[in-house]
Amino acid sequence: MQLAGPWVMGPPADRDGALAVLREAVDWGITHIDTSDAYGPHVTNELIREALHPYPESLLIATKVGANRDAQGGWPTARRPEELRRQVHENLRSLGVDTLDLVNMRMGDAEGPQPGSITEAFETLAALQQEGLIRHLGVSNVTAEQVAEARVVAPVVCVQNLYNLAHRHDDDLVEQLAADGIAYVPFFPLGGFSPVQSEALSAVAARLGSTPMSVALAWLLQRSPNILLIPGTSKVAHLRENVVGAGLSLSAEDVAALDGIGS
Repeated sequence: MQLAGPWVMGPPADRDGALAVLREAVDWGITHIDTSDAYGPHVTNELIREALHPYPESLLIATKVGANRDAQGGWPTARRPEELRRQVHENLRSLGVDTLDLVNMRMGDAEGPQPGSITEAFETLAALQQEGLIRHLGVSNVTAEQVAEARVVAPVVCVQNLYNLAHRHDDDLVEQLAADGIAYVPFFPLGGFSPVQSEALSAVAARLGSTPMSVALAWLLQRSPNILLIPGTSKVAHLRENVVGAGLSLSAEDVAALDGIGS
């Protein structure tokens, strides 16, 4: 998301830097890239294709559908069957593939998940999966009820919701999904446009000789075995800092201090 221009519109100011981030990520052994053709729009997918195509067999590229972009940079919903089909085909073209590894059905709005049926939209994606255009299906920005509803339609391999040290509203859902072997993918794992900040986080980071953001990522990885991380960045240096966070080991004392942030 951060590889496009300001407000996720238009090209990046440093195109070479954006391509370098993608190549460096794969060189570091990262095998999961999260994108959407709405980012730019088209910009992020085209950067991924330029930097990495033909893609390594180990690389999974997850995309999402359910929203368009307007001229003002807004995110109007686009969930009618014909709109979803168009978005899937746009992702196929911009990424340069015949089959998308994973498509997340995004619900809700900028305020978060909203009640409402996901069945018709997910049935459309399931039909495209049967046509061979999608390998796996996921859901994003959803309620627990919508997750259950989607699973009646077709297998769900991941749930992508807002979740981090300070936003713990999905604690129960994380546990339920872990029991069923379904991945939980927190977006804005570092807080998004307002990074997570707390004295406890800074204290743990200082004790470990690390950064608060690395510690926040390490906490997520130790939170549950089904959590997969997608911290965004447009800088190679920041990418490396994120990778370092994956290697941190937190003590029980550290975890207890960090758990208190979201309570």
